[in-house]
Amino acid sequence: MKVKFYGTRGSIPVCNPEFQEFGGNTTCFQISFPDTGRITIIDAGTGIRDLGKALVAAGHQQDEIFIAFTHFHWDHIQGFPFFAPAFDPGQKINILALGKGRKVTNLRGIFATQMQAEYFPVQLDSMGAHFEFMRVDKASEYFYGDEGTFTKVTANRHNHPGGAYGFRVERQGKVLVICTDIEHGDKIDPNVVKLSQGADLLIHEAQYTNEELKSRRGWGHSSYEQALQVAEMAGVKMLAITHHDPDHDDAFLRRMEQECQRRFPHCVLAREKMEIAL
Repeated sequence: MKVKFYGTRGSIPVCNPEFQEFGGNTTCFQISFPDTGRITIIDAGTGIRDLGKALVAAGHQQDEIFIAFTHFHWDHIQGFPFFAPAFDPGQKINILALGKGRKVTNLRGIFATQMQAEYFPVQLDSMGAHFEFMRVDKASEYFYGDEGTFTKVTANRHNHPGGAYGFRVERQGKVLVICTDIEHGDKIDPNVVKLSQGADLLIHEAQYTNEELKSRRGWGHSSYEQALQVAEMAGVKMLAITHHDPDHDDAFLRRMEQECQRRFPHCVLAREKMEIAL
């Protein structure tokens, strides 16, 4: 497996010159499986626009593309109307919400609403691709490929306004965990530690410093300290921190990366277009 970051920013995209190193697009990850040439996408923040352009430029062909969503806050869906493959009549796109206890019942309505005529010039039904909206009320699901391999995806609901899910992706002995938009509270969520146990790569958000977090209780996010704690408690091999606050510029994030690495050497702050192979 390989994961590539196409959006590393939280809340709102930023484009000022001092935000270029770590990137200004909101959350989007591409997971690729080199043995099959297939990809899966997690979340559709503004970073999905560049991801779609890259797929088209590379001539990528895939009968079905899965886009799995951690949750449906604006910064995780706002790039979807600009995803180029969604305008291809020959493309099937599966919109996936996996996890027990999801309160969202009308997936199609979420995307149709943000693209209705009052907000966007092209409506969902006019995009071109064939969409299937899949709500799977399970803690885990197996996805089988034609080549005989399978991928196990486990979802864990965690604390975030409106609800959000972390994902554990297991394939051919490698483990990737994505845990974004989570507020641990006064102590680390033990279910997140369990989800992350022994991961080859943990992607965990850290929008705030400990000091900033004091005045942002209830906003649904974590601190750098908490991300490091999860990595240590779960015994992960590598930690990538993402969902950078729109007020944190490159100089600030470089300082935070150095501080985090002093405590957990195998830690990086995610940058747009960064690719990590497991």
